[in-house]
Amino acid sequence: MIYGDEASWEAASEEARNTVMTQYRAFGESADGRILEGAELAPTRAATTVRVRNGKTIVTDGPYAETKEQLGGFYVFEVESLDEGAELAAGIPGAAHGAVEVRAAHEEDSE
Repeated sequence: MIYGDEASWEAASEEARNTVMTQYRAFGESADGRILEGAELAPTRAATTVRVRNGKTIVTDGPYAETKEQLGGFYVFEVESLDEGAELAAGIPGAAHGAVEVRAAHEEDSE
């Protein structure tokens, strides 16, 4: 999960955004087929949050949490270890100015 400052991204020039997107394309090409899925997410102002409380559905506009860094995109990798995932994540352009969170997918016991 790729976190960054959405306001800084939106304030950046078109040239600066194009440079970053070129870096993301280069990262994707360098990942040697280990990326299974990935996407840039819409801005948080377009988010909808859904909660169910006491059997009642509550739908609100906006993100779940107000923070300086927002979830802006994600990748799903196929790697052998957390270390390999962290090494691959370090190459994501957003890691240089935001944060990249790496988590393993939950695997059900095969028993």
